Amino acid sequence: MTKLEWPVGRAAVTGFRYLSLIRHLSFVIPHSVDTTHLVLLFLAIGVIAFLYSSVGHAGASGYIATMTLFGIVPAVIRPTALVLNILVASIGAFQFWRAGHFCWKLFWPFALLSIPAAYVGGYLQPSASVLRILIGIVLLFSAARLLFRRSDPPQTYPPSQPVAISVGAGLGFLAGLTGTGGGIFLTPLLLFCRWAHIRQAAAVSALFIWVNSIAGLVGYFTKVHSIPSLGLILAAAAIIGGSIGSHLGSKRLAVRVISVFLSTVLLIAGTKLIFTR
Repeated sequence: MTKLEWPVGRAAVTGFRYLSLIRHLSFVIPHSVDTTHLVLLFLAIGVIAFLYSSVGHAGASGYIATMTLFGIVPAVIRPTALVLNILVASIGAFQFWRAGHFCWKLFWPFALLSIPAAYVGGYLQPSASVLRILIGIVLLFSAARLLFRRSDPPQTYPPSQPVAISVGAGLGFLAGLTGTGGGIFLTPLLLFCRWAHIRQAAAVSALFIWVNSIAGLVGYFTKVHSIPSLGLILAAAAIIGGSIGSHLGSKRLAVRVISVFLSTVLLIAGTKLIFTR
């Protein structure tokens, strides 16, 4: 068996075991969505995790977009996206660290206040209409970011610590509030401001996503004292897709094609959230 066949085969076996559990999730899905749609949701999450991990992200905006298109309520989407984000970001962070792209000196100022800020954002429970608009804006921003990916800056100029700490706090709060890890904002900011090279930005963002997703989920749990079971079931899809994508995707797939595809999905979902009442 080849190296390619091994992870795919193991993923298929694990996936089929978890698909049998999806029927128990109907309490968080609109009644009009049947078991077939729940299976499709499981598969879609796996594909999103695969595609995002192949370009160095955990996939929160993609999970949010997918669950939105499947009609999941915003109150369930946010914590579920955080659970999936933690799993995929942990895989990506480890691989970038192992490859030698991680820079602690660049990471810690952004993370210092982002972690407590993400906790506060996760603790807050905005109204459904406000949350819908916030998530919709995040999706549209993410779509634009994927469409207009910047090339690697020829020279970088790390930010001052006060600037990095302030920016990190704002991104952390937004991450916890919307159910994302904040990396979808941090990565383009690092590149736009020429604070890091692409691989270094991806490495820093991966761990940034991980710590803020955990803080946001803890804040949510502190307030609600429960986590939707949907996230526990879809976790298998995220792990399978994220593992295969981070292992193979970045070396074998056309990143530009993936970016255009994902941006289209995000654009549709973001528009649906903002303009649907």
